[in-house]
Amino acid sequence: MVGEKEVLAALARVPGPDGSTPLPQSGAIAGVTTVGDKVYVSINVDPARAGMLEPMRRTAESVIKQLAGVGGATVTLTADRPAGAPRAAPAQPGPRAQAAQRQTDIPGVARIIAVASGKGGVGKSTTSANLALGLAAHGWRVGVLDADVYGPSMPRLFGLSGKPESDGKIIKPMEAYGIKVMSIGFLVDEGTAMIWRGPMVQSALTQMMRDVAWGDLDCLVVDMPPGTGDAQLTMAQTVPLKGAVIVSTPQDLALIDARRAVAMFEKVQVPVLGIVENMSYFLCPKCGERSDIFAHGGARHEAERLAVPFLGEVPLHMAIRATSDEGRPVVATDPDSPHARIYRDIAANVMASLDSGAVRAFPKIVVE
Repeated sequence: MVGEKEVLAALARVPGPDGSTPLPQSGAIAGVTTVGDKVYVSINVDPARAGMLEPMRRTAESVIKQLAGVGGATVTLTADRPAGAPRAAPAQPGPRAQAAQRQTDIPGVARIIAVASGKGGVGKSTTSANLALGLAAHGWRVGVLDADVYGPSMPRLFGLSGKPESDGKIIKPMEAYGIKVMSIGFLVDEGTAMIWRGPMVQSALTQMMRDVAWGDLDCLVVDMPPGTGDAQLTMAQTVPLKGAVIVSTPQDLALIDARRAVAMFEKVQVPVLGIVENMSYFLCPKCGERSDIFAHGGARHEAERLAVPFLGEVPLHMAIRATSDEGRPVVATDPDSPHARIYRDIAANVMASLDSGAVRAFPKIVVE
């Protein structure tokens, strides 16, 4: 396995952002990570020069790929300020306006929505996959971006394996059940731990959004990592999200975190399309008796309290769990089942929120 020392030695042949200083001596390298035979490098650059420095990025990537023992390399540009560097003087317009200006559409993608949760373990990824399939069942062309770099689930949920094709610049997404899918999980082994700092996560997400041949999509569903961190901020600042779907279970502990997720999207001025109550209740497969294991109705009441749409409730059922583990999402493989109908109804409610604009209007307070 190639190590950081060998990578830096190879990069010494690449001029840094000033065009002359070797890249390792330029102070621009934010991080080098090796995962198996894959190498990931993040380079700090002035965002205004990102396009101009693209040849440097490609050269660095090519040099690393030539090393013995390297099976793949990804070099990304990040605008993070290197440690110890002086802060730039404030520019006009202010930071909130600058963030809005940095938002640019992904060519061919009509809508981008985020599926988020305040905590892990609430079934957000399963909901994302089946929501995407539900939107497709209503006639939309749909893609899924797995933004959970630390715990990518989409390869397993869609039964996909192998590496996506690439011409060295643009990556072709994998496809299953008519859904285009991109995930960092295609590039690393399933059991590999991704130990990345924030700048590398942000760069990887930006690259998976913009360097992928999504084609013409009615909607790109982004499966967010749990919490309110770098991934959420990157998405809010770099692409114009049409809205966010919040997934929660009914119990109070999960709802506390769901409130945080709603508040986070409020702060970055992304409308909340609604809340989904997952694991809402359990029906015994033998006797049919219903049990509210995690309580019931908490997400609906929270949606009412926050004045956002309630999108639907999904039961805790073995069929959903089994088809997810097998890479056979229930909406695609058992479309006539009651569970598939629930997801299609949720998708229809999301479409209605998007088309009507009937979502919570957040205050737009700008402090420059």
